[in-house]
Amino acid sequence: MNYTVEQIMTQAFPVMPVLAVERVEDAIPLAQALRDGGLTVLEVTLRTANAMAVIEAMKTVAGVIVGAGTVTRAEQLHDLLRIGADFAISPGATPALLAAGRQVDLAFLPAIATVSELMQGLELGYQHFKFFPAEAAGGTAALKSFGGPFPGVRFCPTGGISVKNFKDYLALDSVTCVGGSWLVPEDALVEQDWARIEALARAACFLV
Repeated sequence: MNYTVEQIMTQAFPVMPVLAVERVEDAIPLAQALRDGGLTVLEVTLRTANAMAVIEAMKTVAGVIVGAGTVTRAEQLHDLLRIGADFAISPGATPALLAAGRQVDLAFLPAIATVSELMQGLELGYQHFKFFPAEAAGGTAALKSFGGPFPGVRFCPTGGISVKNFKDYLALDSVTCVGGSWLVPEDALVEQDWARIEALARAACFLV
């Protein structure tokens, strides 16, 4: 199934887990734990050597939507399309990447941190953006400022989001979901503590 960015962000509510997974054997039980905790849209960052294989493995788990984060080059969009990823997310928005995102049949969420970057994306037809690094780029105050001149734009803030502040972002009309790595602590992943990860996912859903 081909998803739109809007569908993916809506399904990701309240939180899209941001995952850096080293071991392919962790992919399936990790996806199952997050799904069982109520989170079904998973972003696997392309920061590890096995990230593509992890995405392919997670795609075999029923009931999850799996895509890639940290997409920085246009050719990665084609690689993700080839392995069947559902979406791609970038940490920034270069002209080349924005153009490629409009040409590839893959839901693409570019990241912005400033009004100028936002306007550049809008000129190319984008209406949904990752706001990154959210806390460092002004947090909820910045997003409130964006809302005045750009009322139709929707965001997925990521970067510095935690269990302590994610509800502040979700309270904004312009925020559809947030991205967070706190749901999968490094020690829990190393120890393959799937019950703990499921509990953290469930708690995030419960808090909202």
